[in-house]
Amino acid sequence: MFNRIIQFPKKNSFFLFGARGTGKTLLLKERFKDAAALYIDLLDPDLNQTYSLRPRTLLEQLAALPKKTEWVIIDEIQKVPALLDVVHQQIEASRFKFALSGSSARKLKRGGANLLAGRAFVNHLFPLTTREIGEPFSLAAALAWGTLPRLFALESSDEKRDFLRTYTHTYLQEEITAEQVVRRIEPFRRFLFVAAQMSGQIVNFSKIAREVGASTPTVQTYFQILDDTLVGLLLEPFHESIRKRQRDNPKFYFFDTGVQRALNNTLTVELKPQTYAFGVAFEHFVINEINRLQSYAKKDYRLSYLRSKDDVEIDLIIERPGLKRALVEIKSTERVTDEDVRSLQSLGKDIARSEAYCLSLDQTEKKMGAVWCFPWQRGLEEIGL
Repeated sequence: MFNRIIQFPKKNSFFLFGARGTGKTLLLKERFKDAAALYIDLLDPDLNQTYSLRPRTLLEQLAALPKKTEWVIIDEIQKVPALLDVVHQQIEASRFKFALSGSSARKLKRGGANLLAGRAFVNHLFPLTTREIGEPFSLAAALAWGTLPRLFALESSDEKRDFLRTYTHTYLQEEITAEQVVRRIEPFRRFLFVAAQMSGQIVNFSKIAREVGASTPTVQTYFQILDDTLVGLLLEPFHESIRKRQRDNPKFYFFDTGVQRALNNTLTVELKPQTYAFGVAFEHFVINEINRLQSYAKKDYRLSYLRSKDDVEIDLIIERPGLKRALVEIKSTERVTDEDVRSLQSLGKDIARSEAYCLSLDQTEKKMGAVWCFPWQRGLEEIGL
């Protein structure tokens, strides 16, 4: 059992959204194991049917609960959105607090479901962070297989490959369609493969649309679906003007390196240090780690990237309320050189209120010009995570 670092409110109802397999159910059961709580699993077909046909059944259950019962946990709330009206009424009128889990708010929003108008705080759960994994953490394993919790119970590479292949097939391809997030599976399946190949690159919507046989607006919707369901991260281009950020194309990163490799059919390919593929996976992993940690700490950091008209690029810009912007270059090298920090030196001086960091596998902390160079885990702490 991993010690998840996400914190839930103790006196307020909340949503917990996260992709399938990130450990929502186990986490809620663990956090509320000592509390007097009613647990409802809407993946149970009988319960699902009962509440779908008659949502007010929940009111009758609540009326019969002992007075000491304080929490009601409803797992996979998006399966029966009508329950949210009952939940809303009970938050206003009763002693009960609700923990509501689901894969995302997207289906609820599209269906016009009651999202409780701020009466329930919103939390996101991701695959495991390095700090949650602790001493067993292996960078090589994290890059190759990702950090979905289920993987840590599997011993062999064959088992891990089978799990990731099954995950990408049953969840990313079938369940998203079954929940009517997308209606046609074949273009979406082709899209997932192409998106996995291009993960970490600037998104060319029209090019991908031609490759998957769909319209450009459809492909844009597909990317938004992955972002909304927490299966991916859309990294907007940096610009002082919010309007110009929205006009330029984002980068996209899958939420987990193992899932990305499964979709890209590269699980059997060894990731060797000092190769291009290893460097891409390392950048992927660090950006996901930063996003997870800032989300759990509720930092309200804004993440973006910068590419100049001369194709000089900064991997990540972190806008930190009350602090200078952190300009971050991510390198898988074990020895940082002047070449590795050239883009930070070149572009950093033109970005107001900023400080530059290079995060790498180099274990020597040093300052090269205006750039602070740290081993990547130490660098995360220096950035404020």
